Amino acid sequence: MFEKITNYFTSSYEEMKKVVWPNRKEVTSHSIIVVVSILVSMGIVAAIDYGLFSLIQVLVYNQK
Repeated sequence: MFEKITNYFTSSYEEMKKVVWPNRKEVTSHSIIVVVSILVSMGIVAAIDYGLFSLIQVLVYNQK
């Protein structure tokens, strides 16, 4: 049992040495892309929400 646990952590450590970690410039550029994408998506959803809300208001309150 102890041998399996040791083998697991040893192999995990060896795999972590193979990982190519991003540098500061890559992390910054990817973070900016994510934030801009979120803001654009938020704007689209807010515009759709406002449009549907306005449509419902017109349909419900302006009936005669």
